[in-house]
Amino acid sequence: MRLSELQNKDVVNVIDGKKIGNIIDITIENDGNMKSLIVEKSKFFVSMFTSSGEIEIKWEQIKKIGEDVILVSLHL
Repeated sequence: MRLSELQNKDVVNVIDGKKIGNIIDITIENDGNMKSLIVEKSKFFVSMFTSSGEIEIKWEQIKKIGEDVILVSLHL
């Protein structure tokens, strides 16, 4: 799967069912494995939780990568 394919998917939190945002970047470890997704937060998350427009989602927090959505478990 390519980064461009991941960027077209919505990132949704399985804990509350809310859309977190869309992927804008990824971080990769020195050994080449993906470490995390960098997500640009939706306007709801920016205004309610923090002024920062990005959130890092660790690989371990990703529950499922589907056709149209990426499900993550994120306690906010």
